Amino acid sequence: MLAALPAAGLVPGSNAVAAPGRRAGVVAGPRPQASLLGQEIRRLPTSRRVVALTFNAAWDESGLAAVLEELRRRKAPATFFPTGRYAEARPAAVRAMAEAGHGLGNHSYSHPYFDGLSTRERAREVRRADTAIRTASGVEPLPFFRFPYSSTTEDSVADVNELGYAAIEFTDDTNGYLGPDGGMTVDLVVRRAIGSLGPGAVLQMHVGSSAGDGVVLDAQALPRIIDAVVEEGYTVVDLREFLAAS
Repeated sequence: MLAALPAAGLVPGSNAVAAPGRRAGVVAGPRPQASLLGQEIRRLPTSRRVVALTFNAAWDESGLAAVLEELRRRKAPATFFPTGRYAEARPAAVRAMAEAGHGLGNHSYSHPYFDGLSTRERAREVRRADTAIRTASGVEPLPFFRFPYSSTTEDSVADVNELGYAAIEFTDDTNGYLGPDGGMTVDLVVRRAIGSLGPGAVLQMHVGSSAGDGVVLDAQALPRIIDAVVEEGYTVVDLREFLAAS
């Protein structure tokens, strides 16, 4: 059974303010549960048979309409992680994600390797992305950060935690973004998704075409992935369930 999707455009915690005692400069808004802090998260802290569907967005809008339609049809929640530059270049796409009722995470502004940045540079990347995403979408972004290239260090995780974000990485990536030229097929995408299943699994997919050819294998595979999730007795979970109680 799939989790119910929130009403379109309604993001829990959208009117939240920074909690008392948080340091100046921390991005205001909803807070992640404490169990998500202090480490990179590759499985959600739960024993329930739930799976989170997540999509990065840094290229173009290819596949987005198909993904949103399938999620709507199946009443399945997802979290999208656009970069700030994507939000500035394609605000209608980011707004469509939010208007469909899905959560918006933060994937940095310019998609650099964070291990080579200073604390100040990391903060600038996160804050610029936050501004761009909230401007494009008109909603409060979630306090979930996904590192570019999934390149994390203990210091970089601590830095984004200090800004109020949990480091939400993934159990597995479908590798659909590699496309046919990278040796991927829809069958291989589905196989990798099924292989990641387990309590609290976080599945990473992508919208947009890295090759610019309009081919988005993750969008093509999504119906079969959701079918497999259901057949294996899992529920698609909304990451907003892992926000701290207000």
